[in-house]
Amino acid sequence: MDDLSKASHIASFGMKAQAKRLRVVAENMANVESLATTPGGEPYRRKLVTFKSVLDRDIEADVVRVRRTVRDMSDFDRDYNPSHPSADANGYVLKPNVNPLIEAMDLREAQRSYEANMHVVTISREMVGKTLELLR
Repeated sequence: MDDLSKASHIASFGMKAQAKRLRVVAENMANVESLATTPGGEPYRRKLVTFKSVLDRDIEADVVRVRRTVRDMSDFDRDYNPSHPSADANGYVLKPNVNPLIEAMDLREAQRSYEANMHVVTISREMVGKTLELLR
């Protein structure tokens, strides 16, 4: 595999990892108001994607992969609303630990990373095409 093909291959792993991150951020955003279904129960808990660097032996280069999706164990917000069906014995309702502003920033960062990797794939393919034209 030549260097241009390797660059495309590496970038494709980055695109896959960022696509997973985009899906998780979308899930977080969709559940920003998802409360518990039982009194005193827990609401939706924010998810995070962690990455790892893995040696791809076929191309002899490190590529990014999703390590795992984990739950954010930060504290929930609480609202005093004793009439709500999911309120605890003290009248508090736990709210998801999802901050829409943070999710929007994560979404933007994942989008930019995805686009940068896509640009690498596009440029690599163009360079391969131009090289083949020169060789004809």
